[in-house]
Amino acid sequence: MKPSILVVDDEKHAREGLRSALEDKYEVYVAADASQAMNVLESESIDLVLTDLKMAGENGLQLIARTRSLPHQPVCVLMTAYGSVETAVQAMKQGAADYLTKPLNLDEVDLLLARHLHTRHLEKENRQLKQTINKQFGLENIIGTSTKMADIFDTIHQVAPSRATVLIQGESGTGKELIAKAIHRLSQRAEAPIVTVHCAALSPQLLESELFGHEKGSFTGAFERRIGRFEAADGGTIFLDEIGEIDPSTQVKILRVLGERSFERVGSTKTLQVDVRLVAATNKDLQKLVAEGKFRDDLYFRLNVVTLQLPALRERAEDIPLLVRSFLDEMNRDNGKHVRGFTDEAMDKILHYHWPGNVRELRAAVERAVVLAKGDEAGLRELPPSVVSGGMSLGSGQPSARPLDCSENEKQLVIRALIKTDGNRTYAAKELGISRRTLHRKLHDYQLEKFAKGTDT
Repeated sequence: MKPSILVVDDEKHAREGLRSALEDKYEVYVAADASQAMNVLESESIDLVLTDLKMAGENGLQLIARTRSLPHQPVCVLMTAYGSVETAVQAMKQGAADYLTKPLNLDEVDLLLARHLHTRHLEKENRQLKQTINKQFGLENIIGTSTKMADIFDTIHQVAPSRATVLIQGESGTGKELIAKAIHRLSQRAEAPIVTVHCAALSPQLLESELFGHEKGSFTGAFERRIGRFEAADGGTIFLDEIGEIDPSTQVKILRVLGERSFERVGSTKTLQVDVRLVAATNKDLQKLVAEGKFRDDLYFRLNVVTLQLPALRERAEDIPLLVRSFLDEMNRDNGKHVRGFTDEAMDKILHYHWPGNVRELRAAVERAVVLAKGDEAGLRELPPSVVSGGMSLGSGQPSARPLDCSENEKQLVIRALIKTDGNRTYAAKELGISRRTLHRKLHDYQLEKFAKGTDT
């Protein structure tokens, strides 16, 4: 596809002349003033705006300033017969990428446009590559735009490329395993395996064998040699979930692996060397376990190099509508349904329930609602009884979620409108009583663009 250019000039001869000169290489739109230009910009995806400075009504600098509110900002180039350093500086402050002096030299115009459009193309490729990497490496599956989750994402990006041991703490259902996998996939070990061990599910003897392997005949039932999880994860990452459940003797062996990068299989005297990064998770207070003598302090210090404390869902209530939207899409696909959202009463209960099972419980609740829904909307009947009885109406009592400030309230209204209209931007704007352009800006400001449909079909 040709790059798209919008020429804005109140002189018809000038704008039509530029259209003729540029239309072989570009998809050219024209506008006689700033108002017409904004109509084009709101309805079309424009790569570059070439605008005159002096026009009736709003001038070129004012138009350039207005383009900064668009969700996808075009490159802006100012045309002026009054070229000066002062004009150029002012244009740059308003967001212009460059400026041209009239009368225009078409060769100069051609070179300048090509340069800026090439830069824009590279920036677009970089954004797409980053989105692809994030999707491939798991961060897009971790939903959240709250401040708490933004801090978690920042720490993941910082710690992932390092060799540091990471301890992930949080209640059950907060997504500790998803975070561990994201750390691995963003690390330099991404091509090697990540091996997961759920420590609480195994007895001490079985856990030791599971982690370090065993030799044939080392204990009753050991009919053949077995490779342990540390050995299988060599070069990659081992994720020990619920590490607070590990018995003291196994803790000693894990401590040795962290310190010396070596261990022996059960029943063997041969020392094996491994290069493994450890990511551990727990829903228990390890410091308390250390104080009670149930967890080794030296192992705790080894684990606690970088700690990620995942917030409970009730502590990031502003993310609930985003999670609901994501789970609705997932469950509709899995079950061949077309449930577009929840009734206001049902959504009110969802927002004010305390979610002791966190994201895992919310996902199960949405799945139940989609399966049981008879129409395109789920109501109170489709929600689990615990959610219906445990929720509270807006404004009644003390909600378990923290109160939202004005900005977060506005964000919640936008999200709820998107859910109610199945992501349709036009209908969501009407639901909110705002213009489609204003909605575009709010979607951009609150990082909600991916939850709105690109078209209004």
